[in-house]
Amino acid sequence: MGSGPGGTYRDAPGRFPVDVLVVGAGPVGLTAAVELRRRGIGCRLVERLPQRLPFAKAVGVQPRTLEIWDRMGLVRAALDAAVPMRGQLLYENGTEQLRTDLALPPEVPYGFAALPQYETERILEEHLIRLGGRIERRSELVSFTQDDDGVTSRLATPEGEEEVRSRYLIGCDGAHSTVRKGLGLGFRGGAFPEEYMLADVEVDWDLPSGYGVRAVHRAEDGRVDDLLVCIPLPGRGRYRMSMPVPPGLSAAPAASGVAHGLGAGRGPALSDVQAVLDRLSPQPTTASAMRWSSVFRISHRLVDRYGEGRVLVAGDAAHIHPPTGAQGMNTGIQDAYNLAWKLALTIGGGARQDLLASYDAERRPVGEEVVGRTVRHAAEGVQADPEDPATLLLREAQLLVGYRDSPIVGPPDADADADAADADAAADADADAGPAPRPGDRAPDCAGLTGEIATYPQRLYDVLRVGEHVLLLYGTGREPTARFDELASLASELTDHQASSCVILADGARHPAGGTQLPVYRDTRGEFARAYATQGGPTAFVIRPDGYLGARLHPPTAEGLTAHLARVFRTPGAR
Repeated sequence: MGSGPGGTYRDAPGRFPVDVLVVGAGPVGLTAAVELRRRGIGCRLVERLPQRLPFAKAVGVQPRTLEIWDRMGLVRAALDAAVPMRGQLLYENGTEQLRTDLALPPEVPYGFAALPQYETERILEEHLIRLGGRIERRSELVSFTQDDDGVTSRLATPEGEEEVRSRYLIGCDGAHSTVRKGLGLGFRGGAFPEEYMLADVEVDWDLPSGYGVRAVHRAEDGRVDDLLVCIPLPGRGRYRMSMPVPPGLSAAPAASGVAHGLGAGRGPALSDVQAVLDRLSPQPTTASAMRWSSVFRISHRLVDRYGEGRVLVAGDAAHIHPPTGAQGMNTGIQDAYNLAWKLALTIGGGARQDLLASYDAERRPVGEEVVGRTVRHAAEGVQADPEDPATLLLREAQLLVGYRDSPIVGPPDADADADAADADAAADADADAGPAPRPGDRAPDCAGLTGEIATYPQRLYDVLRVGEHVLLLYGTGREPTARFDELASLASELTDHQASSCVILADGARHPAGGTQLPVYRDTRGEFARAYATQGGPTAFVIRPDGYLGARLHPPTAEGLTAHLARVFRTPGAR
């Protein structure tokens, strides 16, 4: 038997020595493996490379990813290793044109960060080891077949060929994915004709720390004919720089037909980087201490579906696009995070039969939006985006990713829509409140929650770590506590004891007469009421394991709660 925060799961039968085989040990595959292991699911993580690559490829870490790492239990290690991304400086023909500060609303718990990909992989791998897992290196997926019961995979390992039988297979094996090709998934899109070079170097300019630098040269006809992009890295004066490739360093097209990623040929020399700095640097500067360099190409492609049967894909295996806005790795991590809890619930036997279909329904529209937006920004510039700057910043931070059209949120009936509209109206009347979060939206954080014993203020995200699905019961102190206890008991019963519950009392509300069996937190600053646009009466919120709002029930009823949970769990009456 295996156990995790979501409950206890049975190990696979004899013909399934492993529940899930994960292919690819980059940030996406590591996230999938960590989240499966954290929930007690047996998995193997295989990687063809012999060791972690020392390249600062994906660097930007979005606030939403830090929220995910918070829930996974590894955010402290990431914060210790990262540097803040405070903004961006835009220069044109040597003159500063724009300074953008990456300032988010105060209720967002994390800002933007920069962290080399090899450090992200180190932190995730160390967390996986603490959970009893490991990366099996020099192990490559050769082929696979699937049937109604599972997947049979052939691996090439240092010990020879191995056949692995698993319940599910997840392909996190990048732009040239063997899993995607084996499934025959469509991967439509195209490639940009331009080639670029990357370099990890140090410079001695005195530009503000924590700011990215984008310097362009604009020709007389208005075209941008030269470009330098610098992203800060940990270390004094250290940046990952990208720029057009000079003559003679062109990378050969990928043999697979997908021209995306680092080239295999000779990388640029320090003198190549210095030549670009001499042309475009806002200040005279000298580059030194080059750790690595490479030529790379960019494509934009999206699969036609995120899996078939018992085989699924995530990350670059499902979507590739320009690196504008640091969306790729972060989107892939959220793919894996979304998929892992659904796989764990399915393998554990508690999921509705078609729960896994919601992975494609939720994540493919996100991938489509990210590919389209990054292609548009690469062609026209972020400043040409029609959204207002504040909304665009939230979108780049991936805080606006949502699943309102998902088949597993709701119930989407007229009463629920009217309730959300009423909550929006209440929020409009409160100048400090934002729009009411609806089912499928990210569950916002808030501070100022105090308990009955631990009276120091806590964040809502601290409270949500107690379980998988969490039922938040908001009250004014006038409600019969027995009603809240009944709803909590119902949620526990319908989810096979995988849901936890707590009560949040309005600021100034008296403690429930007669007490309650549930943990009680007081909204001492009124932040929860503002963030969730409560309307004064009792309201129930179901928060999913990935931190999204599954349901909003006002008033909370057994019928509404049952209807929602039946969309996710194998409850009586659900398929």
